[in-house]
Amino acid sequence: MERKYGTHSELKNVKKKKYAQTFLESDDFNGYVTLVKIDQVTEPLFKQCGKEEICVIDEGYMVLQHFPLKKNHSVTTMFNSKGEIVQWYIDIVRENGIENDIPWMDDLYLDIVALPSGEVIRLDADELEEAYRTEKITKQQYDLAWEESDNVYKMVTDGKFPLIKLSNAHKKLLEGKLSEK
Repeated sequence: MERKYGTHSELKNVKKKKYAQTFLESDDFNGYVTLVKIDQVTEPLFKQCGKEEICVIDEGYMVLQHFPLKKNHSVTTMFNSKGEIVQWYIDIVRENGIENDIPWMDDLYLDIVALPSGEVIRLDADELEEAYRTEKITKQQYDLAWEESDNVYKMVTDGKFPLIKLSNAHKKLLEGKLSEK
């Protein structure tokens, strides 16, 4: 299980970025939200999503991430340089938390990608199976990952997953707080 942070320091092709974060508590969302604006990259990053290859990281792009408390998922929304959503990437997680004032998630391997076209793609079941087989995760964590993935997938395909609807508003909220990091 890998711990990933809201600063997205794992993006090695990003050379210059700005960062902002906040804590939100409302009827729709309770947790941390981070925003990374990418100013300079060594090269764009493309990912295969279903039948198409899409650019997910490039200069001018923004990466918004939700870390809901007491939930077993985290949502990363990628915006292109025009402010249009490229994809919602939903990680299934053991938990979300905060350390040294930086939000984090403990990734449970399964992922769901939702595209603006309406296509929804499940990813990385093989990684979850391998983690369980090699005892990197417990049976309880394995079952949790599948249960959460099934629940989130159903909400997304039914149009009832709230974080997809909140992406633009939360991006606007954080844009004014961006600073070098």
